[in-house]
Amino acid sequence: MKSSAPGKIILFGEHAVVYNRPALAVPVNQVQVDVEVADSDKPGVWIDAPMVELHGELSTLPDDHPIASVILKVLPSLPASLPQREAHPVEGISITITSTIPVAAGLGSGAAVSVALIRALSSFFDLALTNEQINQLVFESEKLHHGTPSGIDNTVITYNMPVFYIKHKPVETFKCGKPFTIVIGDTGVSAPTKESVGDVRRLWLHNENRFEEIFNEIAQISTMARRFIETGHPEHLGELMDQNQEFLKQMTVSSPELDVLIYAARRAGALGAKLSGGGRGGNMIALVNQASAESVAAALFSAGAKRTFITEIK
Repeated sequence: MKSSAPGKIILFGEHAVVYNRPALAVPVNQVQVDVEVADSDKPGVWIDAPMVELHGELSTLPDDHPIASVILKVLPSLPASLPQREAHPVEGISITITSTIPVAAGLGSGAAVSVALIRALSSFFDLALTNEQINQLVFESEKLHHGTPSGIDNTVITYNMPVFYIKHKPVETFKCGKPFTIVIGDTGVSAPTKESVGDVRRLWLHNENRFEEIFNEIAQISTMARRFIETGHPEHLGELMDQNQEFLKQMTVSSPELDVLIYAARRAGALGAKLSGGGRGGNMIALVNQASAESVAAALFSAGAKRTFITEIK
């Protein structure tokens, strides 16, 4: 059985979303994870994931391993009639995971692997898991690796559509009144979300009033951005991106590498630019006119981007 899941980018509201403010996120289908589950002639559950240099049997991995934890969460749902084993109730399957999503770059690689893996296992064992069940399983796995995850990665990737997301509230999907183009620039710097989320939390605890004000400002930006997108005025998003970036810098989650790319994008004609995701590395995004997308991408390469993606949001 095969399954795929897209990457994602956050347009607005990262970090503030952890504190119950809205965020906007969209899937990026230019990058994706593919998972194939098949019968194996060897006993056990064999995993081949070249992008993380993993080639081994499930029982040899720690329970909190990113991939092992997802599989172990799905196994209790398997039919009781399957062959039993002390380590886990599955015999003789192989799982192959391939990905074009950079790891720890703010494109949701971990959640995408989890979604694709759960969907493939669900199909292989005829579990018929719903999107809601998949979303919850992935969110539980995200807790192991991000500490206090917002829930936005698993949600936008599971449903594969733009979302307006507020923690602990029903997911709201939204439609674009007019397509718009985003250029994504990868700094090449690995940036685990858990660390930046933890640092922001410590700053919030130290100066709660100031950071609540920052989160409120970002909430207004996210709400205005949704309105512009839905009414077909995405050209106004650039200024909002620049404003959001300034607040992210105050949270100390930008970095020299991100700042260089953001400046390069603006200088090359982008309508606005900001980091996307946890920060401290990973990706930045720039709103561009479609005609200038290639030149902005080239400017990002010249400024040190390791790779770029041009994606149309529609």
